Amino acid sequence: MDLPPDDRSQPFQRLTRWFTPNRSMALRQYRSRARIYDLELALFEPVRRRAIDLLHLKNGDRVLDVGCGTGLSFSALEGLVGREGSIVGIEQSPEMLERARARAAENRWKNVALISASVEEAAIPIAADAALFHFTHDIMRTPSALANVVSHLKPGARIVASGLKWAPIWAMPLNVLVWNAAMRSTSTIEGLTRPWSHLEPLVSGLELEQMLGGTVYVASGVVK
Repeated sequence: MDLPPDDRSQPFQRLTRWFTPNRSMALRQYRSRARIYDLELALFEPVRRRAIDLLHLKNGDRVLDVGCGTGLSFSALEGLVGREGSIVGIEQSPEMLERARARAAENRWKNVALISASVEEAAIPIAADAALFHFTHDIMRTPSALANVVSHLKPGARIVASGLKWAPIWAMPLNVLVWNAAMRSTSTIEGLTRPWSHLEPLVSGLELEQMLGGTVYVASGVVK
């Protein structure tokens, strides 16, 4: 008996869903993680600090925190751009954004603006001096999202991206940890060998660092 068209497509959909970003799946993941997200990311705070250092921010700068989550980067960014600068956080998960908004209100950061949207659809209101992508694998694998961000950066703006990657051959056993983390934090495993590959053509002089045994990368460059 022939299966109905929808039933025939289901095995293919299940097979391919890990090879392209899936917004619905990502929203479900972060709805369930919002309450414990800050604790889960504690191990990666040295990566966050390194990524923010590489932005080379100064007082008065305007920075995009792309996929800002609960706003964990706001404090460090605020300390660099000061009251004269500004931070625009973009986040599609309502549950995560609610916590980011509460963090900004609690700290009385008047220069933090939040956009509730997917990055590719976000109406970014400024031309920024820098952009941070911290553990945003789905965004890094969505060229239209990267293009939208870059179109709202000044010439010469700094971009820094950090996140999970497959470990090198000499550290292959660590890929068990990468897999487990990816299953909780990404809707696609496509591109984990070189997560920065869509960003590379958009910047000049891309520099790459590896941390935590090669399971995490920090890529930085300047907008062309």
